[in-house]
Amino acid sequence: MTDRPSRRSRGRIFRVLTLIAGLAAGTVLTLVAAGLLATWIITLVVEARYPPAGRRVAVEGGHLAVLEAGPGEGAPSRGTVVLLHGASANAMDPMLAIGRRLAGDGFRVLSFDRPGFGYSDRIAPDAASPAVQARLIAEALAAMKVGPALIVGHSWSGALATALALDFPERVAGLALLAPVSHPWPGGSVGGYAAWYRSLPGRMLLTLATYTVAAPLGYTYLDRFAEAVFRPQGLPAGYLDGARVPLVLRPATFAANLRDLDGLYGFLQRQSPRYPEITAPTVIVAGDIDPVVKTDIHARALAREVPGARLVVLPGVGHMLQYIAADTVVAEVEALAARERVGAE
Repeated sequence: MTDRPSRRSRGRIFRVLTLIAGLAAGTVLTLVAAGLLATWIITLVVEARYPPAGRRVAVEGGHLAVLEAGPGEGAPSRGTVVLLHGASANAMDPMLAIGRRLAGDGFRVLSFDRPGFGYSDRIAPDAASPAVQARLIAEALAAMKVGPALIVGHSWSGALATALALDFPERVAGLALLAPVSHPWPGGSVGGYAAWYRSLPGRMLLTLATYTVAAPLGYTYLDRFAEAVFRPQGLPAGYLDGARVPLVLRPATFAANLRDLDGLYGFLQRQSPRYPEITAPTVIVAGDIDPVVKTDIHARALAREVPGARLVVLPGVGHMLQYIAADTVVAEVEALAARERVGAE
């Protein structure tokens, strides 16, 4: 007799726990479905608002998208400038900041969406490597019949622009490196900033977040993220829309951005000893209070190692100097072009 209530109690507890588990699972599935739907809607809205604006150039395995400004192919110009954007961006970012100014001054300007960003295909499984991206951009320049060009790389693309100069020197007439990432930094690791995602649970969690919560949260707080990158200066009016920043929220681009950042430290460990081999005329421009890419660790070290490099450190300026100090940046690019022409004579 005493066992029966005990069995009935255990049965009730089991049924309650099963109900709770079912409700929890249902809630999780509902949230995941809502996140998937929100991400799909945001992707559609973003791509409708920011459609392709340039042309796509065929390379082995896919296409790279490029924006063009200034004199067209074969027309007289002061030279060709190739703009390479940093992380979490696309080709419109440097075009908006300095590209149109340079085009107005007589340069042919080409601004590439890096592989996996904007409307460029990711193309290669190992496209997170700046060396692979350099190869693809060199191939695109060859397909466009672009001779040696001035390469302007901002932030993450400091690694890309220097890789281009090291591996494809015939494509590079000069380097203008803006707040460049160039060296391994204290606290980094070969495994990357998010090496945990290489485990099976980590990969599953990251994939789930990429397709459910990343876009809705990013869309909500994108202005705050951008403000942090512009510090200590303020966010320019119309920047998010003008630079088409929401394109980075699309799941494939978001994932590409993470992988590019994750592999950067290890790549720089391998590439940085090669900087004395760079032969292209080089100017490095950085802000002295950059909170994102520390000038002492990167720009100053790079200037010591690249033969003949000119270093310009802007007092009171942070990471987004192509916007904050556009006049100075344009003047340095134009001076580099003049220097390159004198050297070629």
